Amino acid sequence: MDASSTRPRLVATDLDGTLLRSDGSVSDRTVTALRALAGAGIETVLVTARPPRWIDELAHVVGTRGVALCGNGAFRYDVERRRVFAERTIEPGVMRQVTADLREQLPGTGFAAERRSGLAAERMFAAIHDHPEDLVTTDRIEDLDDERAGKLLARNPHLTDEEFLRCATEVVGERVVLAYSGAGGLAEMSAPGVTKAAALADWCAELDIDAADVWAFGDMPNDLPMLQWAGSSFAVANAHPDVIELADDQCRGNDDDGVARVLESLLKR
Repeated sequence: MDASSTRPRLVATDLDGTLLRSDGSVSDRTVTALRALAGAGIETVLVTARPPRWIDELAHVVGTRGVALCGNGAFRYDVERRRVFAERTIEPGVMRQVTADLREQLPGTGFAAERRSGLAAERMFAAIHDHPEDLVTTDRIEDLDDERAGKLLARNPHLTDEEFLRCATEVVGERVVLAYSGAGGLAEMSAPGVTKAAALADWCAELDIDAADVWAFGDMPNDLPMLQWAGSSFAVANAHPDVIELADDQCRGNDDDGVARVLESLLKR
């Protein structure tokens, strides 16, 4: 690690593969480091591909004053009150066009949508994780017009992960932002301009914090915009090769409390 000698005013970190261990747990060492960060007056924000519904179990990580930027930046989530307080969603017309084109050009593609109220999914959608009990199901995701999607999800069991992500990116073009967070072959699509970097920049602007005063941690390609925006960026040792190459610094892996080690070093200054 060769971090900036200046203390940040805000630390932004990805969750899965970065702050969390491979089994999804948070170590006591990490929780202690984050609490010490708050005690030192340094803001913390979770910036994650996870939907809001997957943040509640991690409330102890950031404490009651925490904010999470979820869905790759589509949702702002108040951890204490367990509510979405801002969102940037996909226009319904764009969603209809994108799903139609993907179905036509990549037959067998199934869709789901993360919305303010929770997950909605087509009955054929090949889920990676267990569905929530309050799952809304439909034959065609675009027919659910009662609530807009913050993140559109797509999978295709007939193509390899690499093939599907490459082809899907070509099909959707710039109509949506297609990101990859490491979840097996899952294409994660947001409205134009919605990235982790944009969400973090907007949040920092409201706090009157410059990019130069932000440290960011990540592991996957969807973290790259955030890492490139922040004044100092760290790739965990287990990160995707592209992230390791482009980040300013590297720390130990997620199973070795890499983020916590950097924060402990920071707090000793």
